[in-house]
Amino acid sequence: MSNVMEVIKKRSSTRGYTSEPLTEEELNALIHAGLQAPTAANRQEIHFTVLNGDNPILAELEEEKNRLREITAPLHNFYYEAPTVIILSADSEFRWSALDAGIAVENMALAAEELGLGNLIIGCIYDAMRGEKKAYFSQALKFPEKYEYEIAIAFGHKAVLKEPHTYDADAQVTFL
Repeated sequence: MSNVMEVIKKRSSTRGYTSEPLTEEELNALIHAGLQAPTAANRQEIHFTVLNGDNPILAELEEEKNRLREITAPLHNFYYEAPTVIILSADSEFRWSALDAGIAVENMALAAEELGLGNLIIGCIYDAMRGEKKAYFSQALKFPEKYEYEIAIAFGHKAVLKEPHTYDADAQVTFL
């Protein structure tokens, strides 16, 4: 097992996947990494909807995202043809749900990197998931009652490699 700091340094967004599906062990490890994330007041209100990349609802989400953004010919779908997509929803009445979902998805992203898998954290379908088709998508994705989309993540075996992003700690950090 790698050192967590090394995994954090290595992780980057993957925008190209092989067609090889995740194994049951890989998928379970990713789901459990999300489930093990801390939540405010230990509410554990995050729900995980797991989809194969060829699930028709993903194509409908892509179409709605593109319609709202007035995109006519995208090069890739929003999850870059990953074989697995997990959509996180949460209690719409709980103030900290978005934060809790973000923590869970980061746990999953780091677990994927540890497992040698690619991943892409996805927010670009927010308007499609929260727009005029919100009820339709929530029902199709079997969200629990009063739950709504927070964030998504795609997983698969890397077909492309990308260096982690750089940053400027001097400009981004203030010590008081």
